[in-house]
Amino acid sequence: MTQTSNRFFDEIARLMNDAAGAAQGVKREVDSVVRNQAERILRDLDLVKREEFEAVKDMARLAREENEALRARVAALEARFSGA
Repeated sequence: MTQTSNRFFDEIARLMNDAAGAAQGVKREVDSVVRNQAERILRDLDLVKREEFEAVKDMARLAREENEALRARVAALEARFSGA
């Protein structure tokens, strides 16, 4: 009886190990599918990278500063010629 019982428990343990290995394989497969799907969605959204955004933001700031300087210069020239 003891030997039969041990074989039974050995078989149950082997089945549990096989089930755990299969579950890990399924988890890896699901993770891979989800990752690929997320990457595809992000590509389709046509998002910009942070570095590109920061570069354009700096360009816009510089353009605004230059625009303000030119506006002040034009105003000074207009005041100078309108007074003459």
